[in-house]
Amino acid sequence: MDIVIIGWVWLGIVVGALVGITIAGMMANRKQAELESENLHLIFIRDSLKEEIFRLYNQVKPKPRKKRNLRAKSVEIGE
Repeated sequence: MDIVIIGWVWLGIVVGALVGITIAGMMANRKQAELESENLHLIFIRDSLKEEIFRLYNQVKPKPRKKRNLRAKSVEIGE
């Protein structure tokens, strides 16, 4: 009688361990997939920001305006 109880206890321990390992593996797999997708998103953002920094850094400076030679024209008033 005692051996039967011990057998059931060992069977419960083995089945519980197998179920626990399976559930832990499934949860870790889901978490890893989430982290990989977040990693890809962050890499995309980093590359986009890097391109914008290079675009702003390598921007051509505008040419300065030429000075205008403004001469006052003679205007006759009250004719």
